[in-house]
Amino acid sequence: MIKSSESKSASLKHKIVVCRDLGKEAMSLLYSSDHEIVAWEKDSPPPRKWVLENVQGASGICVMMVDKVDESLLDAAGPSLKVVSTFSVGYDHFDMAAVRARNIRVGYTPNVLNDAVADIAVLLVLMTMRRIGEAIQIVQEGRWPETPWSPFLLTGPALTKPSLTIGFLGFGRISHCTLERLLAFTQPRKSAHAPRCIYTSSRVRSNQQEIDNEYTEQFGIATRRVEVDVLARESDILIILCSLNKDTKGMVNEAFLEKMKSDAVLINVARGPIVDSTALATALENGHLCGAGLDVIDGEPNIPRDHPLVLNPRCVVLPHVGSASDMSRTGMAKLCKQQVYA
Repeated sequence: MIKSSESKSASLKHKIVVCRDLGKEAMSLLYSSDHEIVAWEKDSPPPRKWVLENVQGASGICVMMVDKVDESLLDAAGPSLKVVSTFSVGYDHFDMAAVRARNIRVGYTPNVLNDAVADIAVLLVLMTMRRIGEAIQIVQEGRWPETPWSPFLLTGPALTKPSLTIGFLGFGRISHCTLERLLAFTQPRKSAHAPRCIYTSSRVRSNQQEIDNEYTEQFGIATRRVEVDVLARESDILIILCSLNKDTKGMVNEAFLEKMKSDAVLINVARGPIVDSTALATALENGHLCGAGLDVIDGEPNIPRDHPLVLNPRCVVLPHVGSASDMSRTGMAKLCKQQVYA
């Protein structure tokens, strides 16, 4: 489906290709501009052929995280292309070397989805620790009558565990929002049994101790950077919120999972390929890990109902809905539009 502001042909400035419906507000702003707007106004991805045909001569493109920005797309657009804006925080679907070689700007949508993704991270922590996925299945499958209440039915670890260690693989803005939310469920921050936070980042900073002291002051609990193996060994709750790149792809593998506590939970709200799905399924099946909560999974959206992680009762799998609040998605749409204009 193509919709273009052809009535403004006398005052056209730039051609902008939009690869999905960005919502009423953002689309209205696009069509009210003096630019030529060519849009695929459906919720499904546009055919690759449609994209390659319509980007010819475009100055800007708005894409989703499933739209590959590679050599073929950039070649099809030609030298007129100035910017590609993505409706996402991550841009692992970009061939950044090819983009840089053509001096093309990249727009993305940070900040506006921090709260929404943090909410989902906390939701997955609670669902996983309290085994809510298993509980829902018992009701939905009609097994409640034959699953009588008992003192330790569906019990799991508690957020009020003394000296709880909350770990983050990646400690940016969304991690900060998530930590603040989780602390509301834990022991008081200044008590003898207060939780602590450990995290890992891409490298040690020259002023790392000063940074950690500032975090400790900001969150009111002991917070420090550790290496990856320490993060795996000491975390009671491990939340993945790093970017996907050559260093983090497959980082949470068999060796990593073997270091984790048997009563720990793993939460991934970043990108699926950071976690080795086969290794995670094995760890859950062997009881080496208490549970996992995944908003993202390697291979998505092509995840069959018989996928080992979908079938595992100790694993909660969501269809990548981390930023799916009305306010967040509207903000992302507007920012995606603004990045192209800027």
